[in-house]
Amino acid sequence: MPPTFVHSPSVSPARRAWQRFRRNRLGFVSLVAFVALVLLSLMAEVLSNDKPLLVRYEGHYYFPLVQEHPETVFGGDFDTPTDYLDPFIRGQLTRGDNFAIYPPNPYGPNTLNYFAREPNPSGPSRDNWLGTDDRGRDLLAQLIYGFRVSVLFALALTAVGVLLGVAAGALQGYFGGKTDLAFQRFIEVWGAMPELYLLIIFSAVFAPSVALLLVLLSLFGWMGLSDYVRAEFLRNRQLDYVRAARAMGLTHGQIIWRHILPNSLTPVVTFLPFRMSGAILALTSLDFLGLGVPPGTPSLGELLSQGKNNIDAWWISLSTFGVLVLTLLLLTFMGDALRDALDPRKAER
Repeated sequence: MPPTFVHSPSVSPARRAWQRFRRNRLGFVSLVAFVALVLLSLMAEVLSNDKPLLVRYEGHYYFPLVQEHPETVFGGDFDTPTDYLDPFIRGQLTRGDNFAIYPPNPYGPNTLNYFAREPNPSGPSRDNWLGTDDRGRDLLAQLIYGFRVSVLFALALTAVGVLLGVAAGALQGYFGGKTDLAFQRFIEVWGAMPELYLLIIFSAVFAPSVALLLVLLSLFGWMGLSDYVRAEFLRNRQLDYVRAARAMGLTHGQIIWRHILPNSLTPVVTFLPFRMSGAILALTSLDFLGLGVPPGTPSLGELLSQGKNNIDAWWISLSTFGVLVLTLLLLTFMGDALRDALDPRKAER
């Protein structure tokens, strides 16, 4: 009986790139680990909070994460928000058939441990697994919420920078000539402006906020990517398929969006993890200098500043540095794997 041959269906370039990325074990494992850490940080209120997830008191059920209750509801004396870490309230919630289900780490990012056995900053203990900072706040809660702030800020800054960079580079590379020349002169002038001085000036004039910081960094974060997109458009606009699209009467927008842009996204995708790393480092550096997020917002940079001011409290610097290094390593491994997966020379091999 003659052998039969089964023809496999054609595989798209994107799927082949994904297969090459998966074969890079270090990059793929880094992607899975990073996504898992981000998802866990998005559930920070469930993992680390000073409010119980569920309370049953005197036959009634309460959800403190959803609705605030005064302590008079649980047998207290004052009509103020309940402090669920108060020994009296805890005793009330465990008396008889009452119970309360607390998060694994019963501290929020701004919760002060008034019942610590050691002065602040206190070292790792059974109550505070990673210790407390110089204000008595739980360090583990600070790291969880600070990681979430850093990653979400980096995602937003990367998205804005990619949109502006791709738009500017596409216009330069596609039209060329005077348009390209004018954009290049503008980028040279704009890039020469002192970004740090502008941040200091705006921080003194306006109230510090994450939105203001995002806008200011976005004004300068798009220029590096626009150069790569411009080079890709300058190369691709002379190819035969673009000339054929012009001959068919397609508009400039249709040629850019349908034909040139999909073939020019390799540097954009490759640089995404590295741009996120740069955004996280920028936010951490500004927070370290006191020019970042508003006071009271969980921040990795603020924790590094506390570690500098409290040399003896080694747990602050060590844990914060570990989270920062782990995050940057995962993003770097992902970027290296993406670069190898999208490299046409390695694809041919």
